[in-house]
Amino acid sequence: MVRSMYSGVSGMKAHQTRMDVIGNNIANVNTYGYKSSRATFRDTFYQNVRNASAGSDTRGGVNPSSVGYGSTISSIDVMMGTSTMTSTGNPLDVAISGEGFFQVMDNDGNIFYTKAGMLDIDAYGNLIDTNGYFVLGTSGDSRGKAPGSEKIQFQIPAVQQALSKGAATVNGTEISITASKYTAQSNLSFSFSLDSTLPYGQDVVALVGSSNTISIKVRPDALFDGLASFSAAVNTAITEAIGSQHPGGEFKFTTNNAAKFGNALSPITGAQLIGTNYGITPGSVTIPVAAADAVSFVSVGGQFRPTAFDTEIEIVVHDEGTDDENIDLSIEVGGVLYTANLVDPSQFQSSKQVVLKRSGAGLDDSITVSVSNWEKLKNAAGTHTGTVDAVPSEDSKDVGLGSAQIRLTGGTAGGEQSIKDLTGISIGGDGTIVASHGVLGELVIGRIDLATFDNARGLQRTGSSYFSQTMNSGEPAFAVPGEDGTGALIGSSLELSNVDLSQEFSDMITTQRGFQANSRLITVSDTMLEELINLKR
Repeated sequence: MVRSMYSGVSGMKAHQTRMDVIGNNIANVNTYGYKSSRATFRDTFYQNVRNASAGSDTRGGVNPSSVGYGSTISSIDVMMGTSTMTSTGNPLDVAISGEGFFQVMDNDGNIFYTKAGMLDIDAYGNLIDTNGYFVLGTSGDSRGKAPGSEKIQFQIPAVQQALSKGAATVNGTEISITASKYTAQSNLSFSFSLDSTLPYGQDVVALVGSSNTISIKVRPDALFDGLASFSAAVNTAITEAIGSQHPGGEFKFTTNNAAKFGNALSPITGAQLIGTNYGITPGSVTIPVAAADAVSFVSVGGQFRPTAFDTEIEIVVHDEGTDDENIDLSIEVGGVLYTANLVDPSQFQSSKQVVLKRSGAGLDDSITVSVSNWEKLKNAAGTHTGTVDAVPSEDSKDVGLGSAQIRLTGGTAGGEQSIKDLTGISIGGDGTIVASHGVLGELVIGRIDLATFDNARGLQRTGSSYFSQTMNSGEPAFAVPGEDGTGALIGSSLELSNVDLSQEFSDMITTQRGFQANSRLITVSDTMLEELINLKR
């Protein structure tokens, strides 16, 4: 009876320990990277009641008989199976999609291993976990390097100072803008537009926005005797807008076609500077001659280029016959002859226009006249001369700044760089940490390397989701994520706890019943002892 009582006590202790394990599992059901445990039982020592004896020719063998003293905990095993992943949206969260552990080191140099990938960066550029332990791997440009176990620190190269620059090509003309001071504050956008509401004397107005934009408004009839003149007006407008010189200093405008921006003798207007009409500006011809009541100017072609503005014009109307079938018409302007041969009267029924072309020239070199009346044209047959006012057609003088948005980039004060100068950080599947820098571009900061063990279940729990190496786990082997049997890393994700609540609750029921049965064993043994004591009254 005493043996049964102590068996019940040992059974209750074992089941209590198992319940502690189950409770810890359930408590960590939402702990990232947590690996569940299980408790297993074994029986304890035995007292032999009868030893075994061998059989003989006259007697059979006897089996041993023994009474046990209950149960105890055999092991508490860590279940290292990989759980599911959850997306967090945090670029510094990372999960391992298979075998391997993250390596971290405390301030005393002790190294631990974990599946929890909640990472961060401290003020000194060290990659750390949520407990402030240093994450280990390969620091710096890790390409081509073997996996290791060193602190990963964000080391950003110093930046050479540079001026902010930008350029745009509009209608074949390149326009560049360069700041005069070394600073990132000059990395901004310029846009240009016309504003006819600006008062006389105020040719340029600048609107400096809060989102690194400067909008330049120009009065259409403003005059500029070159790009330098316009550049000075822009800088003055920016200074007036913000009350002081821009942090980027003055902005210098340059071009590969300075002639397009006028000069002191022939300044460019604001409308031409900002305008986007890139076509031909048509010329004109005025015909103050006797035939003008029969022939009047309509238009000229894009290639109409008389050699003088005031020249003699000769109109020849030659009647080819008496049958009113057709007429030759020619106009000479500046020594250049434009002709229309065999003019048919039927063409005047609709358009009443005649196109006279320059012999041997392109189709655009032409003059179009209107013939008001066929009979008047015939009556004007002959040669008529007089003074003509001819204005040549010319290419558009519009520069086209209104269609250009010039973005200035690359400006920096230079010097040492820090974490705040990075614009984005990401962790690749192979553990490579890549950061974006506004001037240096894409930088490889380091690589998170994993550790594997011959017997991962031999690791010792130390709390805070950490494991430590033991004599039965074996030495750590380092690997690049995704190689040598390890899992690749999944960025912006974390591994969930692998606790199975349905299994835990089932184990909880059987553990409760086992504990209850063992407690009943003690109660019944106590009752039997009471009966024994009561034999003597």
